Amino acid sequence: MSDVDTWQTVAAFLTPTAIFAILLVLHVVIPALRVDGYAYRGAKEAPRYRLNGLAVFLGALVIWWLELTFAPLGWLWEIKWIALAGAVALSVVLTVWLVLRAPSDDRNAWIQWIEGRSRNVQIAGHVDVKMFMYIFGGTLLALNAVSSAAYHYGQYGEAFNIGLMLHAAMWLWFVADYFCFERVQLFTFDIFEERLGFKLIVGCLAFYPCLYPVALWGTAHLPAPDIDPSWNPLWLGGSVAIFLLGWVITRGANLQKYTFKRFPGRAFLGLVEPATLNDGERKILCSGFWGAARHMNYTGEILEALGMALALGHFTNAWAWLYFVYLTIFFIVRERIDDRRCAGKYGELWTQYQARVRYRLVPGIY
Repeated sequence: MSDVDTWQTVAAFLTPTAIFAILLVLHVVIPALRVDGYAYRGAKEAPRYRLNGLAVFLGALVIWWLELTFAPLGWLWEIKWIALAGAVALSVVLTVWLVLRAPSDDRNAWIQWIEGRSRNVQIAGHVDVKMFMYIFGGTLLALNAVSSAAYHYGQYGEAFNIGLMLHAAMWLWFVADYFCFERVQLFTFDIFEERLGFKLIVGCLAFYPCLYPVALWGTAHLPAPDIDPSWNPLWLGGSVAIFLLGWVITRGANLQKYTFKRFPGRAFLGLVEPATLNDGERKILCSGFWGAARHMNYTGEILEALGMALALGHFTNAWAWLYFVYLTIFFIVRERIDDRRCAGKYGELWTQYQARVRYRLVPGIY
């Protein structure tokens, strides 16, 4: 390998760390909305957060699009596997720092490394580690999508696959939607309960941003599929319709739960009254999306993944379906884990909810 190749490999390996540093600077210097999160585990007051993820995300897109990092637009696609290794290495370094800075507990040492010790870490009251890692993960995912689309266009020019561009645009929508509703995430289990260990860190820094868009990694070098243009309305329009249906379900379910947690008596969107099961101390929402199935938010994300897979047009290519298959299996497993966790938390109240809302993911089917 020549010196140039060696330096390119080093640069590729360090790319995630460089992006991490740039995003951290943007997160610190860009003005942020200060809000209260969820007061959990009997806390006397809710933790405070700085929210500027959307501004950081847009700033990063501008920096990347204008090539202000001196990397070509298609760079992340070209160095994808080396960058993935660099993201995992960064995850290991941050895991060591975050775990060692907290006192040990009575759990198995390996469990402490994998699951972490601290539930929340804020640095100088300015940077919440969990929220910043989600900013990094979402932004790098979007940059990977943009880079893949740029690489594909560079290879094929005007003969590009419009479905691949649509797929990349769906990822941008997915990430922008997350940041537009960033405050909603403060009321999710990951933020207020999950510990900061290798599992969460590598998920945010490597798995989520690098492997979620794996369909683009496996198809950006391919020519456009040989599909009769007369089928475009069904192919592309159908993909968008499925994706948007999934988005409506996921965003709607999450917003309904967020509205209920912040304003328990308020009708969702002024239309859906909050019906609940109540044992005198705790309440479970069982109307709207949460009355149709116990995990409708997961169902929506699966539909989004299906629309994205179809948009590529490479219907027999395994790469195109990897994310959809992974997400379907993941959420089938996840909803069962969630059921057990909720049964332990709510007891008989959860049994009543299961009897009232029989279906797990798909109303009337499963």
